[in-house]
Amino acid sequence: MIYLDNSATSLPYDEVLDTYQKTAIRHFGNPSSLHDYGSVAEQLLRKARQSIANILDINTGELTFTSGGTEGNNLAIKGAAYARRGRGNHIITSAVEHPSVLETCRYLETHGFEVTYLPVDREGRVSLENVKEAIRESTILVSIMHVNHETGAIQPVEKIGEWLKSQEKIRFHVDHVQGATKVPLELKNSGIDLCTFSAHKIHGLKGTGLVYIRNGVRVEPLFHGGGQEQNVRSGTENLPGIVAFAKALRLSFERYQDAKDSLEKNKELLIQACRDREGMVVNTPDEISAPHIVNVSVLGARPEIVIQALTKKNIHVSSKSACASRLQTASEVLAAQFGHEERAETGLRFSFSHETKEADIRQLLSALDEIVPEIRRVNEVNV
Repeated sequence: MIYLDNSATSLPYDEVLDTYQKTAIRHFGNPSSLHDYGSVAEQLLRKARQSIANILDINTGELTFTSGGTEGNNLAIKGAAYARRGRGNHIITSAVEHPSVLETCRYLETHGFEVTYLPVDREGRVSLENVKEAIRESTILVSIMHVNHETGAIQPVEKIGEWLKSQEKIRFHVDHVQGATKVPLELKNSGIDLCTFSAHKIHGLKGTGLVYIRNGVRVEPLFHGGGQEQNVRSGTENLPGIVAFAKALRLSFERYQDAKDSLEKNKELLIQACRDREGMVVNTPDEISAPHIVNVSVLGARPEIVIQALTKKNIHVSSKSACASRLQTASEVLAAQFGHEERAETGLRFSFSHETKEADIRQLLSALDEIVPEIRRVNEVNV
């Protein structure tokens, strides 16, 4: 089996599954309970929080655990927008964000907020100048992802964060779900006020994530109840998932650092090979892009057909974000990058893990060489 859909979800590490199971069985107490089982659970929660804070070089009080990236992005964006509504109602984001950001912003537009969707260049990136030009007196929030979930393009969030330090009224949110452990991002003193992570993208378990909320930044909670997570996210903490998240984060930082060269080589191999093939167009930027994502448009072949043909050969890839992949429409990301042309409708995403081998890439290419011409021939007959 060749799995090249790690941007949708990743295989949990054996050590992570073992940690989850042991915690769920041995330490099932509610961290809020006063008895011994609750106390032990609370201690484990504190240790996991400290471990993650140490890895990310932030304070423990700046971590809020969530159920994953979608909740995290909703909490950061809605929470910051509603908390600062008395100061303005204008939000800036980009046209190539994850659906959990775009749909959140569209929702806020129906509740009195105004949103500017910044364009991107042919490399899929926003510019600091465009951010500056979009700022208004009423601007209260900027939300720009770090690594694009479809193309791997890296946004200049460090430059944006540095400039926004001078804009005291404006909060800056970064969706770091795709970049975590693969593309470095410093949070401390970065100008980033809110940052989203998800465990299952880094070989942790689904249903666990976190939002970094810089000290002094206030967000309105989405959930109300017992006041867990410093009154930001009520609900009993997913202790096994959080403890497993801490382990996944540590192991992924180690393993992806060790595999950095092989990831880059596999990426270069796939990009060059696709460029050498007729009717294939590479959408991932040559430079300033993540080492684990390659996006290619296979002209004349619907992506869902290619995906199904590949999966019959036990090779598993995707097209758009998993949250939007069942919608048979052009990629919003590629449409924003290249316009509504054929390449926006035929994009495929190949996303690696640290375990992806050169032989996997070569087997993928061989399968594409067999599959794509046949799909194109059928399309020509049916036209």
